[in-house]
Amino acid sequence: MQREIFDIIYKIHGIFRNMSLTLSVAESCTGGLISHYLTNFPGASKFFHSGVVAYSIEAKKSILGISSETISKHGIISMETVSEMAEKVRQLTESDYSIATTGNLGPDILENKERGLVYIAVSRKGEIFTKEIRLTGDRGENKEAAANSALSFLVEVMDA
Repeated sequence: MQREIFDIIYKIHGIFRNMSLTLSVAESCTGGLISHYLTNFPGASKFFHSGVVAYSIEAKKSILGISSETISKHGIISMETVSEMAEKVRQLTESDYSIATTGNLGPDILENKERGLVYIAVSRKGEIFTKEIRLTGDRGENKEAAANSALSFLVEVMDA
């Protein structure tokens, strides 16, 4: 594990445990990597409620309750979809915070959206913060960068 991501995860553990907050994750393009990172450290069970990998359209609709209208109007890879993913998983789990990711890691173009386009959302009791990133690595590098960016964004939101 790279030192940078190690430090971010360590900080998240400290913040959530010290403040008695809970966290849930809804992942699409990161495929569970955020949840993996968070649970790599002992003590994650004190704050990490759950992680959902909703990779397919059907999973986004049936598990998370993402509206068909959002998906048909904006696509799976959109700020609107990731915002809804973050809010829905936070509500479902009754967590204090949630993180969500959706995007195109490559190698092909999906929904007319280029490789490397990723959307991240953090939900905090009804407030949703979003971020768009554009990655240039291969699929594996993009997956790691998206997970790292999502966790860094969570820290930014909490520090704000």
